[in-house]
Amino acid sequence: MRLNCKGVEIHYEQMGDHGANLLLLHGWGCSTKHFEPICQELAKDFQVTVIDFPAHGESGRPPEPWGVREFALCVKELMEKLEIIPCDLIAHSFGGRVALYLAANEPKLVNRMVITGGAGLKKEQTPEQKKRSEEYQKKKKLLQNLSKLPLVGGAAEKSLDALRKKYGSADYNALDEEMRKTFVKVISEDLRPLLSKIQASTLLIWGEKDQDTPLWMGQAMEKEIKDAGLVIFENDDHFAYLRQWPRFVAVARAFLK
Repeated sequence: MRLNCKGVEIHYEQMGDHGANLLLLHGWGCSTKHFEPICQELAKDFQVTVIDFPAHGESGRPPEPWGVREFALCVKELMEKLEIIPCDLIAHSFGGRVALYLAANEPKLVNRMVITGGAGLKKEQTPEQKKRSEEYQKKKKLLQNLSKLPLVGGAAEKSLDALRKKYGSADYNALDEEMRKTFVKVISEDLRPLLSKIQASTLLIWGEKDQDTPLWMGQAMEKEIKDAGLVIFENDDHFAYLRQWPRFVAVARAFLK
């Protein structure tokens, strides 16, 4: 099924015919497919809606570079059109950014939240990281200027692409030039100031060895969100929710019901 929200065709699926409304928000580079076993199980107790974020799965692309706010407002419009307000949220990684924004800025939309491996908090860079970032920006600026020159422009563009691959993350390098602008805009945002504004009861489920959104992020959210609890899946990573989906469903169901 599809709906146009904020100028983007959004692919969504719904299942379950009784219980509270439940919306699932996937991570960056993922899609509705990453929630399949979880949706099918939770549809026994909830009216489940799962979406493909813009530029993911079967949904269209944003008309311009978007930040977290634009993604969140797109989800808000979809919720309004589907009449699933208020609802509970389950969100993974990037979906956690959107969930935090909605819970803090649109509290009437959200009952309860389950966030697993949620992104959105930034840690102060180490001296080595700052040095690496400054080095990248310096080289990038030089190559961008050289790329405008007729005789060396082609070679500079190739060197610039190689530079991005060297310094960029796997998610960044997997994107085309336009979507990289959206990605950079999203990951540059620090959502920590939103945590104290959140009133929704929040369950945080984290993989102990998560390297993408380290455990300290879940611990910080537990501390700063008014009504939050943290469950740790031992010896697991960023996709603990999917690798241990029966356990994840059991914990989430107990909390949401």
